[in-house]
Amino acid sequence: MMYFARWKIAAILGGIVLAVLLAVPSFVPKERLGAAAEWLPWRQFQLGLDLKGGSYLLLEVDMDAVIRERLGNLADGVRTRLRGANIGYTGLAIGERSVTLKLVEPARAQEAVRLLRELASPVTVGLGQTQPDLEVAAADGTITLTLSEPLLRDKATQAVEQSIEIIRRRIDETGVVDPVIARQGANRVLVQLPGIQDPERIKQLIGTTARMTFHLLDETADLSARTPPPGVMFLEGDRGPGGQPTRYAVRRRVEVDGANLTDARAGQDSRTGEWVVNFTFDSVGTRRFAEVTRNNVGRPFAIVLDNRVITAPVIREPITGGRGQISGNFTAATAHDLAVLLRAGALPAPLTVIEERTVGPDLGADSIRAGAIALAIGFCLVIAWMALFYGLFGWFANLALIVNMILLLAVLSLMEATLTLPGIAGILLTLGMAVDANILINERIREEAKRGRTPMNAMEAGFKRAFATIIDSNLTTLLAMAMLYAFGSGPVRGFAVTISVGIVTSMFSAIVFVRMLMVQWYRVRRPAALPV
Repeated sequence: MMYFARWKIAAILGGIVLAVLLAVPSFVPKERLGAAAEWLPWRQFQLGLDLKGGSYLLLEVDMDAVIRERLGNLADGVRTRLRGANIGYTGLAIGERSVTLKLVEPARAQEAVRLLRELASPVTVGLGQTQPDLEVAAADGTITLTLSEPLLRDKATQAVEQSIEIIRRRIDETGVVDPVIARQGANRVLVQLPGIQDPERIKQLIGTTARMTFHLLDETADLSARTPPPGVMFLEGDRGPGGQPTRYAVRRRVEVDGANLTDARAGQDSRTGEWVVNFTFDSVGTRRFAEVTRNNVGRPFAIVLDNRVITAPVIREPITGGRGQISGNFTAATAHDLAVLLRAGALPAPLTVIEERTVGPDLGADSIRAGAIALAIGFCLVIAWMALFYGLFGWFANLALIVNMILLLAVLSLMEATLTLPGIAGILLTLGMAVDANILINERIREEAKRGRTPMNAMEAGFKRAFATIIDSNLTTLLAMAMLYAFGSGPVRGFAVTISVGIVTSMFSAIVFVRMLMVQWYRVRRPAALPV
């Protein structure tokens, strides 16, 4: 137990040297290392919003838009079902949570109710239990379709979760390092962007719904009319020669949905040199796009993004390859941003910025300075305490503490972790916890020496009998940190990661490294009594 082969000593020292090399890039600028920067494993831990500065955004998901979309689709479904069954109706209206209509022939109410119930979708309300998201009732020839409460709760949960995922994809495409994106409350999303002092472009990317659809135009509609005919909507496009937006009569029916896109890339048209966005459909979108273009050659086909017509080219020939191109008045930046939006997918509902803060780097510098002072004071106090109470073995523990700090910073650099103010607190707490194992070992060695054991036997017994206690206490702390990581978010998770890494590295430094130091000291000195 108290013997170390040469290869073990070499492996321990080699691991420490490697840790030093891994930790260096986080503290020394790359340009100052010269040629050494080319062969160093260049990984760094990042500073979080509270240390580096950046932007803080609190967004709210517009649940009313989700409900309005569901009610609009429901109204279209009502028209299709009743017309297909030749059931006449009047007064189709959309309310806050319902759709109502009045039948021309009240005697056919039950038949109409049966048809309209087929528009309902199942919603999960419990463990494996589902119920329709729609309640259909008839009274005196008036039919009311009401959205159920389970649907509203399910839609809210899905909208927030989907928004978080899409926001994460969009921000990742911009190259922001280690953003924090988390749910807050029932319908809000928290976004923290370290290092971003001007978040306007990010806000535009995040806030754009980016729902792209493809529609046929109604060429018979009167564009000067105030209200569009049934099944048609008036949408605006780019400004024309007179400075006024071009008006289009777009059929409400979605011929191809942008959800079937698999890729979108900015590029330049080989003929005109203007910036365009090239897109690719999946198999479903390819089949549908080919069918629509084959059946509508010679007709205009509108590409609509967030209720605005980007372009409305005339279909010259069937497009069967599943690839297309969006042209317009794009610059390189706007084409790239549109491609990012389309690749990430459409938000299920609009997002509203309800709180925005910018944290300057000065505040982060103050936090770093205060954290560094706290670490230095804590480090000096721990070293003084161990040296005072345990003498030479206390100094061995102090060396292990330094090694533990190097290993901890190396692992954080290797993980490219984000260091926040709670993370610095975790490092400070690790300093105190790291010497716990050495205190247990030294106390055990002291007790065994007082019982008359030889120095070698006392050291071996001290390590052996303290080992179970050290393992139990560290495993308990690791379990607590696992719970913090599982149920926490953002800085709480960073704190849990820092503590967990510190526990693992302290086990190595306190048990393996200190034991090696004691063994080498004993082989050289062969003392009659232990200095503990």
